[in-house]
Amino acid sequence: MRVLLDTSYLYDFMEAPGKFFEAERGLFAVRELQLFVSAVSIWEMRLKYRARHPSGARKSQYDPIDVLAVLERQDVVFLPLTQDHAAQPLQTPVEHKDPFDELLLVQAQVEGLKLLTLDRQLAGHPLALTLEGHA
Repeated sequence: MRVLLDTSYLYDFMEAPGKFFEAERGLFAVRELQLFVSAVSIWEMRLKYRARHPSGARKSQYDPIDVLAVLERQDVVFLPLTQDHAAQPLQTPVEHKDPFDELLLVQAQVEGLKLLTLDRQLAGHPLALTLEGHA
């Protein structure tokens, strides 16, 4: 199974490096699992890292440079955002208007992946995959 990780999973992984992928692979033990990380997620993490709350605190504690350094030591495939991804319409639209979710779903659509997500708004979408006990 080929799975694109939603950005929320990258935040979880940064909380417990190494343990996240072992746990997720255990859930897919019956099938071969290939994990993908999109440039879209790194971009989203960058925007949140650079943005600040009114208090002055960062909206994310994770510098995307550090995230990349950790992920490069994992067994993941990095997926760039291509012009085909950017131009392709999503065959099954989503109700909410999060451009990152839409781009990740388009990438999953184009590349033949499932988007592993914790986002309840995406549950039930034909390209989304949520795990029992996680959604």
